[in-house]
Amino acid sequence: MSSLSPNYEEARLDALLQLKLLDTPASESFDRITRMASLIFGLPVAAVSLTDRDRQWFKSRVGVDHSSIPRDGAPCARVAEAGQPLVIEDLLDHPHYAGSVLAHAGTRFYAGAPLITSEGYGLGALCVLGTEPRRAAPAELSALVDLAAMVMAQIELQHAFGRIDPVSGLPMRSQFRDDLLDLARERHGERQIVVFVDIARDEQISRISRALGGARVDDLIREAARSLRAALDGDRRLYHVGAAQFAFLAPAGADPHDYTADLRSGSAAIRASSSVRFVTSLAIGVRPFALGEVSPDDLLRGAAAAAQDARGVSGSVSLYSSSSDRAHQRQYVLMQDFAAALAARDQLRLVYQPRIDLATGRCIGAEALLRWRYPRLGDVSPAEFIPIIEQTSLALSTTRWVLDAAMAQLARWDRGGLTFRLSVNLSAVNLSEPDLVARVQAGLLRAGLLPEQLELELTESAIMEHPEQAIGVLRELAAAGICLAIDDFGTGQSSLAYLQQIPAQVVKIDQAFVRSLTDAGGADYVLLETMVAMAHKLGHRVVAEGVETSSAAEIVAALGCEEAQGYWFARPMEEDVFASWMRSADGRRRYAG
Repeated sequence: MSSLSPNYEEARLDALLQLKLLDTPASESFDRITRMASLIFGLPVAAVSLTDRDRQWFKSRVGVDHSSIPRDGAPCARVAEAGQPLVIEDLLDHPHYAGSVLAHAGTRFYAGAPLITSEGYGLGALCVLGTEPRRAAPAELSALVDLAAMVMAQIELQHAFGRIDPVSGLPMRSQFRDDLLDLARERHGERQIVVFVDIARDEQISRISRALGGARVDDLIREAARSLRAALDGDRRLYHVGAAQFAFLAPAGADPHDYTADLRSGSAAIRASSSVRFVTSLAIGVRPFALGEVSPDDLLRGAAAAAQDARGVSGSVSLYSSSSDRAHQRQYVLMQDFAAALAARDQLRLVYQPRIDLATGRCIGAEALLRWRYPRLGDVSPAEFIPIIEQTSLALSTTRWVLDAAMAQLARWDRGGLTFRLSVNLSAVNLSEPDLVARVQAGLLRAGLLPEQLELELTESAIMEHPEQAIGVLRELAAAGICLAIDDFGTGQSSLAYLQQIPAQVVKIDQAFVRSLTDAGGADYVLLETMVAMAHKLGHRVVAEGVETSSAAEIVAALGCEEAQGYWFARPMEEDVFASWMRSADGRRRYAG
């Protein structure tokens, strides 16, 4: 039975659990030492035995088939508790171990040396066992103690690996987690502030690595670590919690708002210390919390979210906002679950918004728009989920889904006597697909559609990400007879030199220039007039988006826009409603203007 105090035993077990050794696979680094112990004693059985709450578990074993024995009556438990070597020359003659599991299994001799942490906790023992009674020579016992020390060094080495970052030399996220849990046990409920420092965006780190090599990134990390350590007063600890992210606790008793202001003024010194400060962007998140009431992982996650918010504010320092954090979490949930939506049959669908020919007032086409009905959250606005998806690898499969669904629906309408052009949006990533043109052509062939029945829309910004490549792909699409449209015209960063090379037939002027039109005058009118004239000179047909009033419809028609799209004519409709609308008087009517 254990003679240890309950408090010590709980602390000892906690130290063992923190090492995360129990029930892990065998390791050659431990087996090598165990085999050496067996050879030195000339005995068939040896083991690295860890003393758990109610068992002795063998991290390494030689000559033993089972992985554990009960702790009660196990000599290794006594070695762990006492922290001293133990030799039993004959278990059958020992008053406590004669009836033990080992004795019943035929073990007569036992020798064990303790595995002791730097804090003095006994984890278990390195032991050797024999089937005949014998003595342990002093040299043998000394060697066993040395080998036990080697086992303990290996344990601490493996524990340190993944705890200390080899570049910055700082404790890592796992150590932050453990330290915070220890602090919470000592001072539960005490108010604290964690500071999360993100020295560069992922793309900035990637750009530096591509241009200057990984060694330069390591230099950047070391520079940032030195600057942050120098900025911390007292014995506060700095942690390296991500690729280019650091964290630390503010001084005890600091006010969150005052400390945030201090960080704004002090962040300039940290920026100035970096030799690559002109190609990185420091962002700092500040999160107040109560010890023991927020998990360390959630604490860092929320502080990191505040740092992301900081990139959009003056001073690049932001205080944690629960509402903003909920928005970040919602975005992650949407991103994570959208893949399942693509595979499901009942979450994604297309709706269709008519495009009106202003000269005749008739609907001559429509735009296919993606909608998502999320089972848990209901209808999710495309303005919310599409920007998220476009930043992930799901962008490609999403466009494929939309293209396939749109062409299939257009084919059904075509067979039913409704013939018009349907427009589908592409993202920037689609222009990097080597088989985009072939896949679109194959889809049209399967659906039995003519190329001119499909229109593909791309924004100026998407085209300008890789203009030469984009223009090459667009020329192939145009050569295949597919209509191309520049979407959201006027909001991108396009170059006129590239714009005149884009083989688009249609320009869609962004709704931001149309919605506020009330009369023929003002800045919006002048901008719209200029864009329409330029598009016409480049040989494009012009569509005005976001037409929501009769006066806006009249103005865009007077400016020479050939088509218009917006709530004044019709909102996006489900496929059956759209078909009925097209066959009704509304779809054939002439609109004023």
